[in-house]
Amino acid sequence: MVAQVQAPGHLPSIIDAAFRAFWNARERLGGGSTRWGTWMAETGARHVPPAPEGVREPGLRRRQGLLVLLAVNSGATDAVGFVALGGAFTSVMTGNMILLGIAAPTKDGPLAIRSALAIVLFMVGSFVGAWIARTPQTADPVWPRPVSRALAVELVLMLVVAAGWWATGGHPSGQVQPFLLGTAAVALGLQSSAILRFGVSGLSTTYMTGTLTTLVAALAHGRHPRNVLPSAQIIGGLVAGAAAAALLIAHAPLVVPLVQVLPVALALVARPRDKRP
Repeated sequence: MVAQVQAPGHLPSIIDAAFRAFWNARERLGGGSTRWGTWMAETGARHVPPAPEGVREPGLRRRQGLLVLLAVNSGATDAVGFVALGGAFTSVMTGNMILLGIAAPTKDGPLAIRSALAIVLFMVGSFVGAWIARTPQTADPVWPRPVSRALAVELVLMLVVAAGWWATGGHPSGQVQPFLLGTAAVALGLQSSAILRFGVSGLSTTYMTGTLTTLVAALAHGRHPRNVLPSAQIIGGLVAGAAAAALLIAHAPLVVPLVQVLPVALALVARPRDKRP
């Protein structure tokens, strides 16, 4: 005779705890799955994840800090372009496309020229940046050397922008405006492509609409806030850079280029070193 065993009432909670323990261990061993967020949202399970990758490994933690610095550079340069160089952006190409569309029915020739110039030169910078940085490789260290090469070119361009800004006493006008705008657009195009070498899906230090969407979607799917902290930090860096640049344009214009140049210089100096022979 086979005895019928009745499952105790707390069995679902035991199963839930077992699943949570399994997924926690799997993620800590580097085998985390994006399905976890969906499973957690569907079952209502509570999960406290391990620290994000950038916190677990010192090299990744340093890289994360440098990405935030690059976002500060990006936000500041976009703010300078919009506030002081004719009302166009240097990395937010979606915004420039909208401005270009607005310029047609309003017959605003200067706006059309500036926004189109920024779009074209950003594309040039992106092409050059992709050519320098190349594509991600499986043997890449935390900070591949081609990224530094591309950022070095960006730094030179940022210094050109700074020189032009200082030459006009912090109040560029006339033909200097499109020159500085275009040079800055090339620089941020370089940065945008260079960051792709890290091979991290959705990672950017310039265009943030996708980053913001990914962050909100992750929270909606039940991901713990610690897992989206790196994206939030980069967005915060972008906003902080824009705020600092706008404040300095109004009160200390000669200091503005420092917010653009120093973050890139610091990223190059403090980058994680490849210790492989």
